[in-house]
Amino acid sequence: MNQTTIQPIVHPLLESNGIAHGFFTRQGGVSTGVYDSLNCGPGSDDDPAAVQENRRRVGAWLTGRDIAPLTAYQVHSPRAVIVDGPWRGKPPDADAIVTKTAGVVIAALAADCAPVLLADKDAGVVAAAHAGWRGAFAGVVDAAVDAMESIGADRSRIHAVVGPCIAQKSYEVGRDFETQFLAADRDNEQFFKPGISLEKRQFDLAGYVVNRALSLGLADAVAIGADTYSEPDLFFSYRRKQHRGEHDYARMISAICLA
Repeated sequence: MNQTTIQPIVHPLLESNGIAHGFFTRQGGVSTGVYDSLNCGPGSDDDPAAVQENRRRVGAWLTGRDIAPLTAYQVHSPRAVIVDGPWRGKPPDADAIVTKTAGVVIAALAADCAPVLLADKDAGVVAAAHAGWRGAFAGVVDAAVDAMESIGADRSRIHAVVGPCIAQKSYEVGRDFETQFLAADRDNEQFFKPGISLEKRQFDLAGYVVNRALSLGLADAVAIGADTYSEPDLFFSYRRKQHRGEHDYARMISAICLA
């Protein structure tokens, strides 16, 4: 594979003269093997120099400068942090990053979980969130919106886009998983379909995250609609790695910044 050109997915909802963003695929990096090629996850066992170069390429694509995106130590939480420059020390435990500082590239890593990019173009406030099912259920997008508003955004102007993640057809879960969501809100039934067996269900992660975002009163929220599991040439997938019995997996990055 090892494509030489980075070609991230962009969405018109986030396009603006003052904002650069991209949902980056696995193509355009220097990593090899199971990490081929744009692995941006420092938590993997990939060559750290390759990961660093991949992240530099992402920053350069967005800004035209040699700048690495900021990612938190993601722990499937509802915690959001506000940044105005590089981390002072180790990245914090968090799953959403918010900024209003121009030139600071913020990002979320994922390999089946849902990356979410948000922007209030008028206020000049952006966010990047990592929404696995735990974080989405706990309210990571809610926390990102609250943090954005604390530095000048208005939720009625915020647009959110959910990037490539595991699709419902590829995401089989147990009935206890469904029970947890239904206990919180019976309307969550719309995000589940029957699985292969009676004990299994299929969960619509992207649909759930979009619905949760819209319930916050945002201007709009949509999903890219790409399935990380079933498109191995474009995306990394933790679940596909498990099914193939591979020793490790890589992470994609979704990033946004103010020009």
